[in-house]
Amino acid sequence: MQRTSLDDLVALVAVARERSFTKAAAKLAVSQSALSQTIRQLETRLGIRLLTRTTRSVGLTEAGERLLGTVAPRLEEIEAELAAVSELRRTPAGTIRITAGDHAIRSILWPKLEKLLPRYPDIRVELAIDYGLTDIVAERYDAGVRLGEQVARDMIAVRIGPDIRFAVIGSKSYLSERPSPRTPQDLVAHRCINLRLPTYGGLYAWEFEKDGREMKVRVEGQLVFNGIFEVLDAALAGFGLAYVPEDLARPHLAKGRLQQVLEDWCVPWSGYHLYYPSRRQSSAAFALMVDALRHRG
Repeated sequence: MQRTSLDDLVALVAVARERSFTKAAAKLAVSQSALSQTIRQLETRLGIRLLTRTTRSVGLTEAGERLLGTVAPRLEEIEAELAAVSELRRTPAGTIRITAGDHAIRSILWPKLEKLLPRYPDIRVELAIDYGLTDIVAERYDAGVRLGEQVARDMIAVRIGPDIRFAVIGSKSYLSERPSPRTPQDLVAHRCINLRLPTYGGLYAWEFEKDGREMKVRVEGQLVFNGIFEVLDAALAGFGLAYVPEDLARPHLAKGRLQQVLEDWCVPWSGYHLYYPSRRQSSAAFALMVDALRHRG
């Protein structure tokens, strides 16, 4: 069977909706004879009648009804997508969905988006807080944000923040009651505030490195959270030691609310990266956002 063109299907839909070759021909800006020939050729290629013709009206056969029900919605989707693409030439628009941790959103994404979005009111952004390594393709996200070490190699990764360092911190009231830890192993004698991460199958093991030696320590304590800001608040309240991004603790360290320990065991990590599938066809809005988020330090 010869390949059916999109124009043939458009012609069929027009005739079926108008119930008239004359009206459909006027809508498509073609002659009635040319339109009739297009439909006859389509029926010949398919080997089945699609329309019933009388002197007063045109109707669909059972095969025509079935084909119309399948084809018409898809043609509408194509038309809508073409219109959307055309619109992008004039002004960036559309919805962008991003999954990220709360610290990345507050420290990197929002400060930059807050400056970008007022200039482009037709761009909508959805930010979803998630500590799991979400499959952004399966969950229909446009992009995700994670530390550089966590980004899969088959993704395009764009650095959006500087290197990040974690810090072990505690309140003065907590540390005044017991000796400060000198090595990561000493943490087992302390009350620690845990963070639950789904990607680690439970509680996050604190990660350390010194002189090329890497170490992970599973700590114990009275509290477990699934958000880093709540961990920080609990440390400020004196409930134990916490392991948080250093930039979160810095203002409180400067004011003497917190003290830092095990500094020589906390090394910088590769900072936050925006990642997305390499096969993704970027929209103007997405490309604009990526450029705005890109780290230039």
